[in-house]
Amino acid sequence: MESQHFDIAVIGGGPGGYATALRAAELELSVALINREQRLGGTCLNRGCIPSKALITATRSIHDAHEAARMGINTKVEGIDFVKLKAFKNQSVSDMIDGLFSLLNARKITVFNGEASITAEQQIEIKTTKTDTDQPKNTPITADDIVVATGSRPRPLPDYPFTGALIDSTQALDLAEFPKSAIIVGAGAVAVEFASMWAAAGVDVTLLIRNERVLSHADRRTSMTLTRALAGNGIRLVTHSHVTNVKTGILPSYLGDSTKSAAEATSESTMNGCTTNTASEKQGKVGATVSYTCGNDSTEHECTADVVLAAIGRDPNTDQRWFADAGIALDEQGMVRTDAYGHTSQPGLWALGDITQGPALAYRAFEQGIVIAESVAGLNPKPVNNATVPEIVFSTPEFATVGMTMDEAKADQGIIGPKESSYPMMGNARIRMSGSSGSLTLITGAYIDNPDTPVVLGAHLVAPDASDLIAEAQQLIGNRVPLSQAAGLIHPHPTFSEAFGEALLKADGRPLHTR
Repeated sequence: MESQHFDIAVIGGGPGGYATALRAAELELSVALINREQRLGGTCLNRGCIPSKALITATRSIHDAHEAARMGINTKVEGIDFVKLKAFKNQSVSDMIDGLFSLLNARKITVFNGEASITAEQQIEIKTTKTDTDQPKNTPITADDIVVATGSRPRPLPDYPFTGALIDSTQALDLAEFPKSAIIVGAGAVAVEFASMWAAAGVDVTLLIRNERVLSHADRRTSMTLTRALAGNGIRLVTHSHVTNVKTGILPSYLGDSTKSAAEATSESTMNGCTTNTASEKQGKVGATVSYTCGNDSTEHECTADVVLAAIGRDPNTDQRWFADAGIALDEQGMVRTDAYGHTSQPGLWALGDITQGPALAYRAFEQGIVIAESVAGLNPKPVNNATVPEIVFSTPEFATVGMTMDEAKADQGIIGPKESSYPMMGNARIRMSGSSGSLTLITGAYIDNPDTPVVLGAHLVAPDASDLIAEAQQLIGNRVPLSQAAGLIHPHPTFSEAFGEALLKADGRPLHTR
């Protein structure tokens, strides 16, 4: 069969892949986008960002209803219609995918469904996975440049593959109902978001974390504030815990048979040697029991729940044979080695997203895709600066961070006079009205090449709507706005954002409503 030729071919239809395709087409390159799954959008649109935030949005209304009583509003949550809730989640996903498909069509991007493999330099073979198509079963294409954006998959607990009531985030999003009880192993964004969401809906949640606080890589003060807030929302946190054993049975019948999601999860899991529907399920035991130790105490404790969600990270999808055959260099974690622009070890071959080192975030992958597309088109874009990539956790309250922590600023030889300024969030009127916890820490200092001009180096925030508030800090950090100028920006009163303005004034040595 004669192969089709494109200026650029993208393997992977997730955020990084489709962003590359859209920008490349905008620059008048001919583009092929190869998507392994039936639906575009990858993990983010189908099994991550969009469905999880739809459910979080819904369960926050329960939290708000309970908070209303404190303010004199008498209301009652009578229950959850899970059929409608699931329809809301699925419609949220479908709307985004339909919009993406329309964009790809409008820009005349050729979309292939199938398993792609690089068979030779500039050559790709696509094994068709979609049955209702005229596309041949094996389609060869060639491209001047190839972009690999194959994404990642949930990481199982060591020695305990996902099976039965031991589930990953994909399966958790597709349960027929929320579980009555859940154990979550992990302390990162996925673990914290599910803990917040389920707790708001009345689930008995136990969160097993290895350290004293969630998000232990983040600013200490801010992550401790969030840890206390989670406990205040009824989540049982077991700190300094280490899982020693997991006894897994079947999912309780009320959680339903999530056939579609299970198929997707199996597709992800088989790439890591994990299976579903193992012998433990056939034993008929319901739920799961986790054994763990705490700190230096070797005494084993047990906790039983309807489900156990393992949320300890994700692994890159780079273990397919063709990665090695194509000569793509990987690091010790299985990540593709790239330079700042996305070049791999092979000419004309690029990589981005979760398979590269850096924050595994959809919006970082968007920008990586734009950089690669513009580089291929002969432009001269700036590479992605990971230091200005915000990290968001849609917990209750929300967590957001961007830039350096104090420890990182102290360790950076290019920074002069790092300083930490913390604003007491309870001094903000809107925070007090909301009844929420809050924390705001700014890291300031000067770069060695401009020692007389302090700037904002980092911002770490726990507050309602922190996911939106952090954008201001990102702009200040990325553009190195002088602290004196940033502190002079007016913030409307009374707003959550006003806290950021007050913190800037404090960092600049001229506090207004704080000491």
